[in-house]
Amino acid sequence: MAVENTDFDFGFTVVDEEELAVVTEIQAEKEKVERKVTLASSEKEKLDNKINSLYNMFQPLLNNLASNPEKEYIFWPKRLEKIEEFRDKIDAVYKG
Repeated sequence: MAVENTDFDFGFTVVDEEELAVVTEIQAEKEKVERKVTLASSEKEKLDNKINSLYNMFQPLLNNLASNPEKEYIFWPKRLEKIEEFRDKIDAVYKG
């Protein structure tokens, strides 16, 4: 009994040397672009993490400053020490 299935495609195409060179070059360019996209995605993730860290660092400061708007004065002992600590944390996120 003969099976008639002439529609089967093995997944290849016959090409000459010039066409093969073009396909090979296109594949190499595609790989370069994919590597750049991966690198850009990684850099974006790092920047997103930095932005989120900075946002989360500033929220407590803003919440504390806004906590009692009816009071005219802020009591802030060791202010310079606390500001320098906070600056160091910001620098660590920025440079990290």
